[in-house]
Amino acid sequence: MLEVKESTLLAYHLCALTQMKANASASCLTPAYLAFNLRCIKLFIIAVIQLPLALPAKAAQYNLQTPATPIAQQIYDLHTWILLVCLFIFVVVFGFMFYALFKHRKSVGHQAANFHHNTKIEVFWTLIPFLILIGIAYPTTQTVFAMRNMEQADINIKVTAFQWLWEYEYLDQGVRIVSNLATPRDQIDNKAPKGEHYLLEVDNPLVVPTNKKIRVLLTSKDVIHSWWVPQLGVKQDAIPGFIHEAWFTVEKPGLYRGQCAELCGVGHGFMPIVVQALPSDEYEQWLATKKVASLDAGVAVDKTYTMEELKAQGEKVYAGRCALCHQANGMGVPGAFPPLVDGAAFSAGAELTDPLEKRGFWKNGKIVLGPKDQHTDIVVHGISGTAMQSFGQQLNDLEIAAVITYERNHWGNKTGDIVQPAEVAALRKGAP
Repeated sequence: MLEVKESTLLAYHLCALTQMKANASASCLTPAYLAFNLRCIKLFIIAVIQLPLALPAKAAQYNLQTPATPIAQQIYDLHTWILLVCLFIFVVVFGFMFYALFKHRKSVGHQAANFHHNTKIEVFWTLIPFLILIGIAYPTTQTVFAMRNMEQADINIKVTAFQWLWEYEYLDQGVRIVSNLATPRDQIDNKAPKGEHYLLEVDNPLVVPTNKKIRVLLTSKDVIHSWWVPQLGVKQDAIPGFIHEAWFTVEKPGLYRGQCAELCGVGHGFMPIVVQALPSDEYEQWLATKKVASLDAGVAVDKTYTMEELKAQGEKVYAGRCALCHQANGMGVPGAFPPLVDGAAFSAGAELTDPLEKRGFWKNGKIVLGPKDQHTDIVVHGISGTAMQSFGQQLNDLEIAAVITYERNHWGNKTGDIVQPAEVAALRKGAP
């Protein structure tokens, strides 16, 4: 095996590609010129073959991620097989072409043949591509059928996409978690160094057991999203009004990261996915803990909280759900997302300012912090036709009460208003 340094390999690539381009416009082919060309081609082929071997630490950067499921392994193997077929075609076609150029050059006295067709060659170059396509189509079809086999799933999870977060509901278990971007705002605003998993970290990962078939049912509440985790071999669109399916079986415990792969708005780049695979016993403990937490959330509706308790909880909710649009300082984005600061200037199209004015939150180009019941209604039901989505199905009563209390008593807002979970629960039930 030849030992080739990275810089030398890249030079070989450049040499070969530059020489190929020069061939296209060469008016004469001297023996020395062709000999140099053949050397470059030889070095290029060596570089292609040895690059993954010479750069093992960097090979993963130029290939698919390490498979963590049987389906991902099939996709990886299929990808490798097709690349090898492409390499074989490249070597054969270009090898024959350059051999013909060298062997039949005018300088050695070769006379061009005069013929119109050759039946054997025509059959040959029709049959060979046909066999190549069969060799590619057969394993591809097997992989696609395996990807669509949803039978005998051990766990069913409904995945609902929102702008810009994921909701995971463990069907028949009574457990629902919401997964938000967890990258600190200072990193996003370039005020702090980027972390190792910048924009690929969440507050609540999707937790699954190892060696179990996990079936996910995907849909969306607003626009088209795409749930993509490369190491699991899953990339499936989430479309409003439709349910799409995918499945995976994780073989080893660990964290597997992905992200939304469908352009879904201004926050598209802030919609990561993290799947945490646990051994079965640890998964059962986690699930039991989440079930208890769900029961506690139901009990919390009847409790009365202080303003400080609600603001502390509301700050966390705001950072995870609201700061992306309304910004950490509550000043929003001009023309798109209104500020939450009383008296702040805001101008936008009538399609946005009219609903705000109707609900008492905008007047004469400025934000007016309207009544708390209207504020609660906006958070729970959203504003139709705008980017303000409904959080009634995403947040529980305590979280909604906390974030509204926080917004109405922060950034200089001093309304003194406190919203209790019971008030949110009453609004959900349609109580006056």
